[in-house]
Amino acid sequence: MKPTRGNPQIYHYLKKYQADPRSRVFAPLAEAYRKAGLLDEAIEICLDGIRYHPHFIGGRVALSRALFDKGDYEATVKELGPVVVDVPDNLVAQKLLAESCLILGRLAEALASYKVLLFFNPKDVEVAKLVQELESRAYEDGLLVLQDDPVPLKNFTVQAADRAISADPKIKKQEWINRIELLQSLLMRVQRIKLANHG
Repeated sequence: MKPTRGNPQIYHYLKKYQADPRSRVFAPLAEAYRKAGLLDEAIEICLDGIRYHPHFIGGRVALSRALFDKGDYEATVKELGPVVVDVPDNLVAQKLLAESCLILGRLAEALASYKVLLFFNPKDVEVAKLVQELESRAYEDGLLVLQDDPVPLKNFTVQAADRAISADPKIKKQEWINRIELLQSLLMRVQRIKLANHG
């Protein structure tokens, strides 16, 4: 670890971390390291902490931020994939994922995350513009396809080849169940947020 005398925030969290290396204080310590530009230290602390707290979202987001700042966008996407499935309303994770995918040229994945961001924050004008631009690019690139016929042909769907669903009915059914469950989860979270804001 590098000297921390010049940074009281790092020193504050480092003392707590040294007193209990298995505590969740590794996440704010990693954030302090990241903000100080000590990215390797931030990543190392997070990896140690996540061994003890593998399901701690704050730790995984802290790791993702450090990986992003280091320019390791592939690792950022890999780290955040499960996070946004478990906690889709974590806007920091969604934004990091969207930006990483965009940098990597994964337009469809970036667009999906930006749309979730817009869903939870519909007044965000900047994200709304970005979604509009990305949708236009996705249509131009053939990732999204407009279907003129309002009544689709029997047993025929229009979609990009890389997004095609398996022909196996059991797999197809499970994929739709997963999608419905995710949507229900999102709607429940939105309802809880609305209740909390009005309560």
